[in-house]
Amino acid sequence: ITMKTTFLLLLLSFLLFALSTNPILLGATEDVLDPVLDVAGEELQTGAGYYASPLIWAWGGGLTLAKNWNGSICPFNVVQSPFEVNNGIPLIFSPILNKEGVVRVSTDLDIMFPGAPKLCSDLPIWKIGERSFVTLGGVGGSIIDRFRIVKHNVFPALPSYKLVFCRARMACQNIGIFNENGIRYLALSHEPYVVVFGKAQGSRIRKITDGHQIY
Repeated sequence: ITMKTTFLLLLLSFLLFALSTNPILLGATEDVLDPVLDVAGEELQTGAGYYASPLIWAWGGGLTLAKNWNGSICPFNVVQSPFEVNNGIPLIFSPILNKEGVVRVSTDLDIMFPGAPKLCSDLPIWKIGERSFVTLGGVGGSIIDRFRIVKHNVFPALPSYKLVFCRARMACQNIGIFNENGIRYLALSHEPYVVVFGKAQGSRIRKITDGHQIY
């Protein structure tokens, strides 16, 4: 092997090593998605409880549970409380693939009410049920049916978001409010339910009353 060939081989080896240790040179960089922020400007943490409140305080309270729309108790429907002073039930967000401990925008999530009453055998994980309403009873960890938190800033100074549901490779659909008989059900909708997140410092769940809602 000539001196020139040896030099070229060494140069090629160096370039291959540089490319393998510096993915930027390969164009293999991956944008890191922004974290979801609560009203205090802090990153949402996986496993921590958060209230999902409407962007405008006068638009009602947080998210809670109600009897099923068909009149039965189970499975519980996810609804918005009509009372502004009611924060609802804390939610927990669990990324399906990313386990870094921070909830990021536009990533696949399981959403759950860990404090849901034990009246039903359903798991406290959200799913899309009959009539496209959001109910409990999801199995979790699915890469086919999953939820996401997407930026939907209305006021630049206040981080606000919308919830969407994604199925397979179809376009994700907004989660909005469907008002029926005075109950504000969460359901697939063209208009999103715009929320802000507040860290829960403790909550309580009242038993089911003669009405529909659970607070």
